[in-house]
Amino acid sequence: MDPAAPPFDPAAFLRGLDALHASGAGPDAAERYLRDALVAAGDDPGPRLQVLNEAMGHHRSVGLHDDAVREASEALALVDRLGAAGTEAHATTLINAATAHRAAGRQDDALALYREARAVATRAFPAGDRRLAALRNNLALALAEAGDHAAARVELVAALAILEGASVDPGADLDIAATRSNLALECLAIGLDEEARDHTGAALAIVRRGGHREDPHAAAMLASHAQACLVAGRAAESVELYAEALAIVERSYGAGSDAYAITADNLAAARRALASGGTPAAAGADPAAASSPAEPRRRDEPVPGLTGMDLARELWEEHVRPMLAERYPAHRGRIAVGLVGHGSECYGFDDAASRDHDFGPGLCLWLTAADHAAIGAALQADYDALPTVLHGIGPRVETARAQGPGRRVGVFEIGEFFASVAGRAAPPAADSPHEWMLLDEATLAAATNGAVLADPLGAFSAVRNGFRRMPDDVRLARIGQRLGMIAQAGQYNVPRMLDRGDGEAAWLAVAELSRATASLVHLLNGPTAVGYLPYYKWHFASLRALAARPASRLPEVHADLSEILRLASAACLGGAGFGEGGGGADPARARLEAAIERMCARIVVELRVQGLSRSDADFLEHHRGEVQSRIRDPWLRAL
Repeated sequence: MDPAAPPFDPAAFLRGLDALHASGAGPDAAERYLRDALVAAGDDPGPRLQVLNEAMGHHRSVGLHDDAVREASEALALVDRLGAAGTEAHATTLINAATAHRAAGRQDDALALYREARAVATRAFPAGDRRLAALRNNLALALAEAGDHAAARVELVAALAILEGASVDPGADLDIAATRSNLALECLAIGLDEEARDHTGAALAIVRRGGHREDPHAAAMLASHAQACLVAGRAAESVELYAEALAIVERSYGAGSDAYAITADNLAAARRALASGGTPAAAGADPAAASSPAEPRRRDEPVPGLTGMDLARELWEEHVRPMLAERYPAHRGRIAVGLVGHGSECYGFDDAASRDHDFGPGLCLWLTAADHAAIGAALQADYDALPTVLHGIGPRVETARAQGPGRRVGVFEIGEFFASVAGRAAPPAADSPHEWMLLDEATLAAATNGAVLADPLGAFSAVRNGFRRMPDDVRLARIGQRLGMIAQAGQYNVPRMLDRGDGEAAWLAVAELSRATASLVHLLNGPTAVGYLPYYKWHFASLRALAARPASRLPEVHADLSEILRLASAACLGGAGFGEGGGGADPARARLEAAIERMCARIVVELRVQGLSRSDADFLEHHRGEVQSRIRDPWLRAL
């Protein structure tokens, strides 16, 4: 924190945030407020933890899940740094982190964090504390998403009892309304339609009586009641309630949020039901998915721009899933399915040019060692008998490196799969930083990219997610290294080599600058949230993809690097300004050096926003020491 700046005032921060929400200023204003607060908090762990907990909730609400997950990782690291394990702050941060992972679709991580939160909160919170009810509510949502609706209902009934016992006015308590709303959804899922209508009716009455019509949380209650009405055949009432909920969501979270898309889809389904006079199913409504199902595609229908991941998903849904249900009923709850590893389709970078090799219908089936020994050979034979052509694409023409031990699709034992991709069957331990430092980012990218389409046992995802969770000390050490290389290669050696008239050396320095910067952008966005920097030919594809993500960190850098490379082509290899003892008159050189400095200035701002540096120096080497000072491991700090 800047010594000249006023001390961070947590109470004033919360008052300002509450006032912003009450004013209806919208998500962009909240984003600016939270970013300013992170700068003001600096690296002071207590205030920064408080801001991060609020930022997690905001980013989750507006659909910026990668930001929320990254903030969750930083917040839990701060809890350790503060020595606050087992405290109320620890429990609160765990709950917020779990909810961020759940909203991001990371079900296994969310359930693990909620269970850890329950253990900590039971000891840290007083009996009957409303926060225990909030935890049970959120755990119920995670259980519901895992398909255990009966267990979710049990958690919610317990949460409701806590809230009704603690509330001074149960008839106007929005938390009680939210819990009843969630209960209604679980009752609908297990066929208790009458109980569901009772809960939604009670929730809606609280919203009306308590004056909560403009509260963002009211949208959830309205939507739940709308769904219950739709199930009961009251489509007109459902349309009215969904429309009211959608208006609240748009004002609170924006038309680009996940909440808006889900509510709009449900409103459309209710309108179809009203028009047809049919049931929600006939209208295309799906209460569990909150969206209408896509029309089935014909097998021979041409699909423009079909990707390798699209083919993998279709192979899974149309062929592999039914095959597992029919031939492996005892094991289908233990088999993970997806597409991860080497190949442009695993990164989402494949295009028409990708179809000449290692492309076509295919996916991976991952088994534990015991299951692989029991059914691996039979399952591979059944996989080999699946259709090899979909939509006129295929069969796969595999290069030599994608065959035998390097094969990319088929049936794999989990440990052997990761050993073939990452060189080891499991990620290093968190307390083995030297092992983490031996893993290059392209290797980690190949082990963690792609998509897992099903993992009911969770064994594959546990290993994959372990590779994604680079220890924060290791991430900081790499950030420090990248800052040093950008400073040395770009800010120092590019002009120095041009002074010497060695354009080739200057060009190589620009290449090092580009590699280090691409890595830094991924590290500052957080590998847990956005993955790792891939193989060199995908550096710019990955940077462009990152820049297109909402609230991406350093989104302008890919354009900066593109300009630097273009200018370097003229300044380093174009022949002008070399061998003249400075070359300062060369306009291409002047623009190149200015472009490098502009990019480095952006990096300085981001380091300060993330609390990684308090320095405002232009030369990035000065920030390396700031970052290293935040590393706890002495071996890493000395690198």
